[in-house]
Amino acid sequence: MHQPIIWETAGIFAPMNTRQLFQQHLAQTSPEPVALHIASATGNYLTDIDGKEYIDLIGGISVCNVGHSHPKVIEAIKKQADQYLHVMVYGELVQTPQLAFAQKLAEHLPAALNSVYFTNSGAEACEAALKLARRVTGRPAIIAAHNSYHGHTMGALSVMGSEYWRNAFRPLLPGVQHYTYNSQEFIDAIDAQTGCVLIETVQSEAGIREPDPAWLAALRERCTQQGALLIMDEIQAGFGRTGKLWGFEHYGILPDIVLLGKALGGGMPMGAMIAGKDLMQHFTHSPVLGHMTTFGGHPVCCAAGLAALGVLLEEGLTEQVAEKEQLLHSLLVHPQIKAVRSKGLLMAVELENNAKVLAVLQQCLERGVFSDWFLFADNCIRIAPPLTITHEEIRTACARILACLD
Repeated sequence: MHQPIIWETAGIFAPMNTRQLFQQHLAQTSPEPVALHIASATGNYLTDIDGKEYIDLIGGISVCNVGHSHPKVIEAIKKQADQYLHVMVYGELVQTPQLAFAQKLAEHLPAALNSVYFTNSGAEACEAALKLARRVTGRPAIIAAHNSYHGHTMGALSVMGSEYWRNAFRPLLPGVQHYTYNSQEFIDAIDAQTGCVLIETVQSEAGIREPDPAWLAALRERCTQQGALLIMDEIQAGFGRTGKLWGFEHYGILPDIVLLGKALGGGMPMGAMIAGKDLMQHFTHSPVLGHMTTFGGHPVCCAAGLAALGVLLEEGLTEQVAEKEQLLHSLLVHPQIKAVRSKGLLMAVELENNAKVLAVLQQCLERGVFSDWFLFADNCIRIAPPLTITHEEIRTACARILACLD
């Protein structure tokens, strides 16, 4: 018989043998999940069922840019939930939260990026963009970067830049070629058969690798010359994390398509593909309903995302990023730290090897700091806290990390 589940009067889930039930009933993606049992999350802290607090240094992997459970986001969710939830598949009815959020995003993007297609996740946004590029150009070839990450669905997996994750699921989408980020070879590979080029604005899972501005400018020029669409993945770099609202603003170039996710929904599940109206119109004919989603642009998610974007802008969180980034650099100095790479509050702290990283992460948990590693740089500690993290919290977290290294 299954062990009984105890529901406390406060509403906190407290099963007997939680970890066993967690592993039995939830599909697992790793043999040793952290399995930290979270009771609540507020601001820049997670709290477990025993009442222990953890400074959150990863913000749900760049999701909680305005902190956990921001009052304005929660208020927007409750207000919309009282009005309506799902009413119809995407794009057929006028839903105020969708319209208001799309308009707000367009106001804060270059004029050429004026049409928003909401999805349920960043990976779905990637899938939509690959379809749109093939539909617009009629070309089969896709160029992506080694050590890039765009999601785990089949199309997104096909453009992911790691054979370790791709190999077990072949055959994948044909026509995809991978080249080294920041290389001339990457640019030279773009030709008349290239439908699109897909890159991260900053390579996140590679351990924070920034593009050379001259390389990115040459890449933009080559795409224009060859008629290939340039798709920039801002899923982790967007919404102020790099110190500008959009990561591509650092480099003075304009992508044809932008992918959003992570922080887009203010903690709710959302993604978006944004392009010009002239491109997006290709989904309306030959065939009609060229791309569809049932729950993309869910009204509650859109209300939450709109509120979160409002908080980001009103509280000036993006403008605080550079100072907090420099504070982290000044504090994260230790003989065991090989390098610290960052673009805003997207940071990799490189140690000797993965074993050391895992040991430090475990000790950090014991000291009340929650962090993680990177898919393609497992010798690095990930630091991507809510942008609301305070200087005092940064100092406390860094002191605890250094103590773990000692």
